[in-house]
This record gives sequence, C-alpha cells and structure tokens, in this order.
Amino acid sequence: MYLGDGHISRSRTWRMRISLDLKWPGVMFECGDAIQAILPTNRVSYCREHPTSGCAVASVYSKQLLCLFPQHGSGPKHLRKIELVPWQQRIVTNQPRQFLRGLIHSDGCRFVNRVHAKGKAYEYPRYNFTNASDDIRGLFTAACDQLGIEWRPMNARNISVARHTSVAFLDEFVGPKS
Repeated sequence: MYLGDGHISRSRTWRMRISLDLKWPGVMFECGDAIQAILPTNRVSYCREHPTSGCAVASVYSKQLLCLFPQHGSGPKHLRKIELVPWQQRIVTNQPRQFLRGLIHSDGCRFVNRVHAKGKAYEYPRYNFTNASDDIRGLFTAACDQLGIEWRPMNARNISVARHTSVAFLDEFVGPKS
C-alpha cells in the first residue's frame, strides 16, 4: 500500500500516511491492521483529509519508518529509483500473493471489460494496475511472473491482466475490494 498510496514525511518524527478510499472500509482497516502488525507499540490513526473528501488517511508515527521503507526519498515516487532491499525482496518472494493484493488494492482494479467487434458483444473480467513509476510497475510484473500470471502493458502507465486463467487465479487471493 505504501508503494501506491503512501508517503513518509517528517515533523517531530517520521510519519507514514496512506490515503484510502472510504468506499472500501475493509481495505482501509486491513491496511491499518498491517501497519499495526509491523509497529505494534505505535497507534494507527484514521482521519478524513477534508469533510467532502471520499478519502481517509491511515497514519502512524515512528522513528523506524525509514528502516522499514528505505524507498523513501524526496519527490514523487515515479521520479526516483524504487528498489526493494534484500530483506524486503525475500518477503515479496515468499509472499507474492499478498504483495500483489496490496498493489492492486492501492493502484489497481477489477472490472468487466465490454468489447464490441464485428457486430458481436463480448464481456470478460480483467484486472488493471496503474502506476506512474516504471520501477513499481516492474515490481508488479515480476510478482506476476513469479506466480505465472499473464500480463500485458496497455500503455505507458497501465498493466492489464485479462487471460481467463490469470484473472481467476488473481480472484483467489485478491478478491473484491470491500
């Protein structure tokens, strides 16, 4: 979730904020539970950025955030190098499903694609993953490759998973946003 909708900033100490859509409270609380699991003595808080906003922010303060997220740096993520350090790569290699689930829940979606060709209408489910960072899209596609999920680039920022078997496999562990 940090790679998609999160950022770290400094006030008195380091603060991680992850923006989450209020339409999906299950994703929001799952994200908060994950933060709490890695920082069990720190309080995770939720707030709305603006009364009319459809977003909530899960946040936590900790001096340890830069150790946990060495990808932090100044400027937008798509303008800087994003690499997993060896201990993070081991976790992703061992838990690629959870990694993909987090990426899809932050910067992806599942929808029914409707196509009209040669007078016929076709419908099929597909996943899209959208991120401006080449590096983050590369992490997504590497995890897909590890699991045998077929993907295709749609354009400069979007990755599509549309093959029936790959969509069905993602459905097993990504599931609908709730």
